[in-house]
Amino acid sequence: MPRTPRTSAKAKDRSSPIQLLTPEGEIVRDDKLPFDPLSADLPALYRDMVMTRRLDTEAIALQRQGELGLWPSLFGQEAAQVGAARALLPNDMVFPTYREHGVAWCRGLDPASLLGLFRGTTLGGWDPADANFNLYTLVIGAQTLHGVGYAMGIVRDLARDLLDTSKGGTGELPAVLVFLGDGALSEGETNEAFIWATTQSLPVVFFCQNNQWAISAPYSVQSTVPVAQRAAGFGLPGVRVDGNDVLACLAATRRALRKARTGGGPTLIEAFTYRRNAHTTADDASRYRESAEEKEWAGKDPIARLHAHLTATGAVEPAFFDEVEAEAKNFAEGLRSRCRALPEPDASLPFEHTYAEMTPELHRQLAHHRAHLASLQETAEHAGDRA
Repeated sequence: MPRTPRTSAKAKDRSSPIQLLTPEGEIVRDDKLPFDPLSADLPALYRDMVMTRRLDTEAIALQRQGELGLWPSLFGQEAAQVGAARALLPNDMVFPTYREHGVAWCRGLDPASLLGLFRGTTLGGWDPADANFNLYTLVIGAQTLHGVGYAMGIVRDLARDLLDTSKGGTGELPAVLVFLGDGALSEGETNEAFIWATTQSLPVVFFCQNNQWAISAPYSVQSTVPVAQRAAGFGLPGVRVDGNDVLACLAATRRALRKARTGGGPTLIEAFTYRRNAHTTADDASRYRESAEEKEWAGKDPIARLHAHLTATGAVEPAFFDEVEAEAKNFAEGLRSRCRALPEPDASLPFEHTYAEMTPELHRQLAHHRAHLASLQETAEHAGDRA
């Protein structure tokens, strides 16, 4: 029998992140964000987070083995990504950064397709229309304007028919969910996106994973107030949740997306979390972070707290956790082999897909490039003959 959640002590502090699942695994209530625990499939959320972390772990190992050129880890941010992603409807559109591997998992993307970009075998990896999940965006903050532009298209092309229930409309629009990090808040594009979204009341939700570090720059050098508080300056409603709490992230995103779909305009959600690994595999976080800080956040692990809740309440049998671990192990083995089997791109592809039709200059550049590759191959063959 589910227990009635107690009211969190943090609920009285208006600046504290809203928390619905404590680090000890207890579900609590916060009147600022009403949530029915029975409305969520908790074992499925646990599985999503475990599988997402295993994807991340295997990708790091592949990079260390020379199979990937780079990998941006999400370690510690699984709850933020899975919670937000599971609030989406199929026709909602997602605009990610380059770290939303958990969102990609929840949207049903082939995990191997994520690796191609970092292996250098593709400049994209998937068709955004297949799962309503846009390509990864490496330019910091650029995806915020992409998402706002997409939301403008929804309003201009679909809003009149969909919102008019007297003429057969559903009363709801597709919503846009844009992911960004705290570092993107200092980009002009992000500020422009907030202004356009607010002034035109667009159906877009900005989900900021404030992992507290923009590479080596702490959040304190960008702002003296929480991310959610900054929303007011743009006329945006802002909400701050515990980013290591999958239930708070799910509840906040559900509410914001529902508001956006029904013509209520944009929202900025701050998921206050922590990037437990380095910014990417090319970074050394030990040069700018204290080990005590990392240890503190390890005690707030999002997977461990949901594990504790499922165990304490008897919501699943003990065998459930073994089954998830076995599934993750099998998944990892398959991912390693599929990564190595990703097809090498033809040298002509960057030239052929720069424009709809290749220009004479691009034809000349391609010919020069092919000649250069042939000379390298010839040099290698001669060196092999001498050996």
